[in-house]
Amino acid sequence: MLKQTLSVIAIAVAIFSTQVNAQNKMGKEDGVMVGGAMMVKSKNIVENALNSKDHTTLVAAVKAAGLVETLASAGPFTVFAPTNAAFNKLPKGTVEGLLKPEAKGKLTSVLTYHVVAGRYTSKDLKNGMKLKTVQGEEITITKKGNQWIVNNAKIQIGDIMDSNGVTYVIDTVIMPK
Repeated sequence: MLKQTLSVIAIAVAIFSTQVNAQNKMGKEDGVMVGGAMMVKSKNIVENALNSKDHTTLVAAVKAAGLVETLASAGPFTVFAPTNAAFNKLPKGTVEGLLKPEAKGKLTSVLTYHVVAGRYTSKDLKNGMKLKTVQGEEITITKKGNQWIVNNAKIQIGDIMDSNGVTYVIDTVIMPK
């Protein structure tokens, strides 16, 4: 009797596990964890960034610059997304100054310097590669050991696939000339 009960329990557990695995496969999408949120390919660059606790400053800046619609469009874009900590490295008052309505042009220039037209995954990056940004100036991609760098910013998380491009999390705000 004990043997039969254990067999029934084992079968019930197997059926339940199969159902849970099927639900996970149907209900959850693979992605990359960033700022406590799963970044998934079915969401665009803006939708993914909105969920990241590490990118609240970037999201506020994108909204202030009026770039939400652009970065949510079909693209494709490659975005080098500075974290809140990256913005905190800027001299005191810089972020606040950039977020003022009268600084919208400068803010737009800084933000679009972090965006490249096209979809560049890490497989596409080459040491010494220069990419023209949406802002108009070039950024330089370099590799030091196993570390990819954009100008002076280290890529912390790469190949975050969005529906309209690719996002890279960087540790420093890169500034145009």
